[in-house]
Amino acid sequence: MDPAQEAQNREAFRQAVINTLERRVFYIPSFKIYRGVAGLYDYGPPGCAVKSNVLAFWRQHFVLEENMLEVDCPCVTPEIVLKASGHVDKFTDLMVKDEKTGTCYRADHLLKDFCKEKLEKDPKITEEKAAEYKHVLAILDDLSAEELGAKIKEYGITAPDTKNPLSDPYPFNLMFQTSIGPSGLSPGYMRPETAQGIFVNFKDLYYYNGNKLPFAAAQIGQAFRNEISPRQGLLRVREFTLAEIEHFVDPEDKSHPKFPEVANLEFLMFPRQDQVSGRSARTIRLGTAVSEGTVNNETLGYFIGRVYLFLTYLGIDKDRLRFRQHLANEMAHYAADCWDAEIECSYGWIECVGIADRSAYDLRAHTDKSGVPLVAAERFAEPREVEKLVITPSKKELGLAFKGNQKMVVEALEAMEEKEAMEMKTTLETKGEVEFRVCTLGKDVTIKKNMVTISKEKKKEHQRVFTPSVIEPSFGIGRIIYCLYEHSFYTRPSKGGDEQLNVFRFPPLVAPIKCTVFPLVQNQQYEEVAKSIAKSLTAAGISYKIDITGTSIGKRYARTDELGVPLAITVDSTSSVTVRERDSKQQVRVNIEEVASVVKEVTDGVSTWGDVQWKYPSHSSAGGEE
Repeated sequence: MDPAQEAQNREAFRQAVINTLERRVFYIPSFKIYRGVAGLYDYGPPGCAVKSNVLAFWRQHFVLEENMLEVDCPCVTPEIVLKASGHVDKFTDLMVKDEKTGTCYRADHLLKDFCKEKLEKDPKITEEKAAEYKHVLAILDDLSAEELGAKIKEYGITAPDTKNPLSDPYPFNLMFQTSIGPSGLSPGYMRPETAQGIFVNFKDLYYYNGNKLPFAAAQIGQAFRNEISPRQGLLRVREFTLAEIEHFVDPEDKSHPKFPEVANLEFLMFPRQDQVSGRSARTIRLGTAVSEGTVNNETLGYFIGRVYLFLTYLGIDKDRLRFRQHLANEMAHYAADCWDAEIECSYGWIECVGIADRSAYDLRAHTDKSGVPLVAAERFAEPREVEKLVITPSKKELGLAFKGNQKMVVEALEAMEEKEAMEMKTTLETKGEVEFRVCTLGKDVTIKKNMVTISKEKKKEHQRVFTPSVIEPSFGIGRIIYCLYEHSFYTRPSKGGDEQLNVFRFPPLVAPIKCTVFPLVQNQQYEEVAKSIAKSLTAAGISYKIDITGTSIGKRYARTDELGVPLAITVDSTSSVTVRERDSKQQVRVNIEEVASVVKEVTDGVSTWGDVQWKYPSHSSAGGEE
């Protein structure tokens, strides 16, 4: 199939999914009666139920399984916290403006759209040009403001809506700013992620955990990003739910006792070297990826495996799920290794979970800014004798030589690594003075022999104090749910074959409503039976919908298939009922007393529909389907 036709099919499929989601109120644009606000959406009743089920399963699969410490921190964050984390200075996207109307666009999105449009829809494109556009798409995240601006000019890209010229790209900070309290003197931001709340509480959580490592803290909450030009529906929004885990571990031991449980999983992985050499993602055994060093360590590997299981249990198609390793230029300078769980949907491959080994960067940054040491300690069974570097600056001599700059020179001398300090000691002993770079002053200064004493002393240590490393799986819940909607959606012909009926094949685990109860016809006795079944379903903790409208049973089945309800109970007698399964449309006959427990077993995953069919007599519906 040619790329243009493929793009058209994807667009048509997406439209069918979105129309169904909006018509059945899974989600709707926020403030719709006021024409809405880009990048803000409300979850309606079925959408809320799906989200609640996904989060309940996330807690069960991660928080309970790993004994994590769950916290709940405020969305409003003081500026100093986000200054320390680097968000105030670096949390930016490059933006361009329509020079006449002032409308803003994300610069990389305009370039990406231009290249994709050319590749998919330009029949006259040369091989050379196609290769160039593919190369631009591959290096897009790497382009500086100047390079991005040059490409936009070279390709003659203009404002999409007006065709007006565009400004040069410039950085725009994505955080929503606010002030805390009425004075306006305490600036703050709406948090762009939930992680910082966990980092700043490390000391208390470490104490709560009995001063033991490793341990993990978790948080589910809202995050906010003032996206320049939000699009792609639920995939790029300005307020969204994140579920994040910070797993704190000794940097010298990143093994994981439960890694063997996931080591034999095989799934699509896309290592760095395969991306660079133009190969595709391939199936790799997780144990092999870790032992060969493709994945940096066992703890990172363990979480990759657990994320794979989480997503596939939810109903994500394993053939449209891959784990892509960040390229060297994508990773922060401090990160040891990063992988994204990417899910393929009609918009392409979408990053839904990031799993990063962030080393000790975050705790160090908050230690430096707050002055509170966020560290852990390993106690030794026997005291160990160690050689310690001791640097003693002579504040008197340095004060005479450097006056007001004395403090900066002292700090720079005390911060020296062992190698540099021992080289300085040798030079001072042979030459009596040495040139020394003080970064905070931005220049070299001359240090004389009487200004500093450098020695090594033997000391007995009872413990080793260190800053833990952190491994962070971060889940974009809205993105996962949208991809789940697409992966679960299909259409099938009605009984007469004259129309296509929509179905969501949600696993019972995430289905918004677990079953429906229909009296076959409007009849007092059947309605009483339906109400008593409803009561027993409530007692069993099963969500259900009761439909006593006079509509044909086929129409009622079609309505609930469109909500992804796995089971439908039809009351057609006062002693037994039929239970219909959504995807196979097959039915069994069950006694009224047993029906709630049958539904519970299937929706809790204790029994499969196959088990139920084996146990109960089948029922053939005469003309029941739509």
